Amino acid sequence: MSANSAASDPAHDPAGGTASDPVNGPVSGPVLVLVGPPGSGKSTVGRLAADHLGVSFRDFDDDMQAEHGKEAGELVVDFGRERFQELEHELLVRVLPEHHGVLALGGGTPTAPGVPELLKPFHVVFLDVDLDHLLRREGLLPLHPWLMPNPRAQLRQLLSDRRPVYAAVADATVPTSGREPADILNDVLASLEPST
Repeated sequence: MSANSAASDPAHDPAGGTASDPVNGPVSGPVLVLVGPPGSGKSTVGRLAADHLGVSFRDFDDDMQAEHGKEAGELVVDFGRERFQELEHELLVRVLPEHHGVLALGGGTPTAPGVPELLKPFHVVFLDVDLDHLLRREGLLPLHPWLMPNPRAQLRQLLSDRRPVYAAVADATVPTSGREPADILNDVLASLEPST
């Protein structure tokens, strides 16, 4: 579904932590999954959404760090991008069924092989941000290893490469550039309401 419309898939039950898979029926897991680049507001808006819905918030980057003892950038340097994405997939397979709140994924997690399929049963919102706002939010420091040597050009390319993936896995797209978290939250929550 596209979505500046912020329309919703009625198969998702925000209160119950279940989603419906067309083949397997009800699936236990997060009521809301947020995707987008680093600096798009996933953690901020995710915490607000969790508070509003009365559920817990979970940041997948924190899960990766707890699981492997290092931040994402260090893991990419240590293991390489391909192995890092395998580790993300392996952990996400465990996290999805056990978390019944709001889950913010790492910026690159939706691009990992197999992850789009894992996300299908859940309500996913893409928090979209333009390059200029992203640079202001991130400040480009600390630099991710894959953003060197030209951070602006690399980030522009990264956004260009990932946007189609984010849009493909999302049930709704909410623009965040220049907007207050409360306004973004309203659009995210509206996407959870059954469409009429």
